[in-house]
Amino acid sequence: QVQLVESGGGEVQAGGSLSLSCAASGRTFSGYTMGWFRQAPGKEREFVATISWSGGNTYYAETVKGRFTVSRDNAKNTVYLQMNSLKPEDTAVYYCAVTIRYSGRAISPGSYDYWGQGTQVTVSS
Repeated sequence: QVQLVESGGGEVQAGGSLSLSCAASGRTFSGYTMGWFRQAPGKEREFVATISWSGGNTYYAETVKGRFTVSRDNAKNTVYLQMNSLKPEDTAVYYCAVTIRYSGRAISPGSYDYWGQGTQVTVSS
């Protein structure tokens, strides 16, 4: 059974940092693109960042570019999201996901096949 488990969420003041982790189990994800998404109350789930299977290619939403960094450790079957200079508008539930169908830049939630349960990030002003 495929399982993705996010951790590292919490509450932080504006300007602070948080680091999220997503541990995968049930299969090896080293050959697949993984992504981070977020969903704020009353809003649709939106793309945050994606990383290729090797970690050599990353892509970010304009709203987080320069502040967030996605990385992965295939030996640990884990992907990370380092979030710096956080803003109140970053408040959302953050989800990690993996796509086994797409190897390129996948930014649509529909492109992903497996999802974690999400972790809450709250940024206070």
